[in-house]
Formats: sequence, C-alpha cells, structure tokens
Amino acid sequence: MQLNGHINKMQTSLEEGMAHYKLSFDDQQVDMNSLVGQHIEFTFNKTIQCANPECKRITPKSYSQGYCFPCARSLARCDLCIMRPETCHYHLGTCREPEWGLSNCFTSHIVYLANSSGAKVGITRKTNTPSRWIDQGAISALPILEVKTRLESGLIEKALKSFITDKTNWRTMLKNETEPADLVTAKVSLLAEVSSLVDELDAKTLPDDIINIDYPVLKYPTKVVSLSFDKNPVISGVLNGVKGQYLLLESGVLNVRKFSSYHLTLST
Repeated sequence: MQLNGHINKMQTSLEEGMAHYKLSFDDQQVDMNSLVGQHIEFTFNKTIQCANPECKRITPKSYSQGYCFPCARSLARCDLCIMRPETCHYHLGTCREPEWGLSNCFTSHIVYLANSSGAKVGITRKTNTPSRWIDQGAISALPILEVKTRLESGLIEKALKSFITDKTNWRTMLKNETEPADLVTAKVSLLAEVSSLVDELDAKTLPDDIINIDYPVLKYPTKVVSLSFDKNPVISGVLNGVKGQYLLLESGVLNVRKFSSYHLTLST
C-alpha cells in the first residue's frame, strides 16, 4: 500500500473502550490501528502547504500546527486565547475572526479531569469528547462541569490550576508509566475550592461518569526518542502502537500533530 498527501492530526474515536485512529492524506485515509505490528515507512516530500483552505500557500515552515506565517498571525484559531482561553477578547471587538469565534467559542464547553501522566485538569468543546482525551493519551477521563462559553471554561480551569496541573508529561504517557488516579475524589475536593466561581458562572455539575480508554499498543518504549521529518525525511520501522497523537515506532516516537500540513508518502 502507498498513500500520498498532506497530513493533519489523526482523527480519533472510542469504540468499546479502545481508541481508534485514522490518518488522512488529502482525500485518502488509512486505519492506523490495522497497521500496528507492520513495518511502515514515511517519506517527507519537502512540501508544506498551509492548512487554511482559503490559503493553501506553500510555506517553508509550519506555524501553529500547520499554517503559514501570515495565517498564523491573522486566524483566530491561532491566537493566544486558544492556548489561554481566559484571555478571550471577543467582547472587546478585537477577535480576529468574529464569525469563527461565535461558532467555536460561544458553544458548550466541558471542564474535565483526565489521567494521562497523572491527574490533570483541562477544557474542551462538548462536541470534541472523547477525542480530546484520546489526543492527550489519557487512560481515564471525568467531565466535571459544563459551561456556555470557552471563556467561562478557561476561567474555571485557571482557578483550578492553583490546585492541580493542566500539563501532561508526554514521556511518562508514552512509556505507559501512568499510575491510577481517583478522579471522582479529586473532583469533589477541587470543586469545593472553586465553588463560588462555579455558582457565579452558573456552571452545570456533571455526573460521575468515568471514561476509560485503551490504546492499540503492542509494546511501549522504555526510552523515548523523538523522530522528526525536519531532521530526517525518511522515517521507518515496525509500528508498535499508537497513543495520544504519537506513532510508537521501534526506531522512536513520531508526533503526527507536529507535522500537520507536511506532504508525506506512506508505504507499507
């Protein structure tokens, strides 16, 4: 099998507790779960095309995970408030793309706890579950609050970060060294710390429904070695598994999301 095209982050779904991955090459798609255990080879064809469908210019470098520099400076999805939603400035009339902001930021958001390399807090659009947790390599997740906007979720997350991290140790996650975490107990103690803010924002408390996630992995790495198309245009090896947005090859780990918009050839 051979596929060619520009890639993006893998599309994910949860089926009977197992994470499933599909990688697109422009208009072609491959089921990555089915390739686990096989020898695969990627070749970078020295072309990066801006992910903005209204631009698609060729760029020497990818910015904000797949965009050219001008688009990274002009698109709302590349603004600082995406990483720090509590800094949303839509109400000031300075949103880079007001229509995009309305459809993406003024919709139901979930504040959640997840165990990826240990318990952490995070936020995501309600429609982006459970993909968000799979992208982070979480082995379990617990939605705790639902709010009306991204800004509100960011304010709660910022408050909770005084008591729990919002970061994932990606090396620990990839080596599968994550210890079990009692997310329900953590939820009770954390919500008590921010109860006044939760009441002020009229956030909806969600039931204690734990989502457990398994990954298609035959063998986890004992030492994490990062692979990069910027250093080596040809990356190959047996695919030992997929977790988060990483391919676990016998030669190292490849962060697929990092190379969004790169034009690749996949051979099996």
